[in-house]
Amino acid sequence: MIRVVLPYHLRTLARVEGEVELEVASPVTVRSVLDALETRYPVLRGTIRDHGTLKRRPFVRFFACKEDVSLEPPETRLPDEVVSGSEPFLIVGAMAGG
Repeated sequence: MIRVVLPYHLRTLARVEGEVELEVASPVTVRSVLDALETRYPVLRGTIRDHGTLKRRPFVRFFACKEDVSLEPPETRLPDEVVSGSEPFLIVGAMAGG
């Protein structure tokens, strides 16, 4: 079971509280986790990744084991700690402004 932590606004949109648990087939990659998340919660399609290109939206970041994997290729395998469920995969809304 993969544990996914969503930012508040996406939890509200998906109507979930707390962490989301997903079954993801091996190999567990950034793309496979996002695919599983959008399959289970179709309302999230287009909020994390662009509908057409599937590229990460600006101001959305991904973290695995305290490492920013946002700029890694979507086929990047996630660490064993995330795969085993001992560590969550975090989706974070970045802040900007000045």
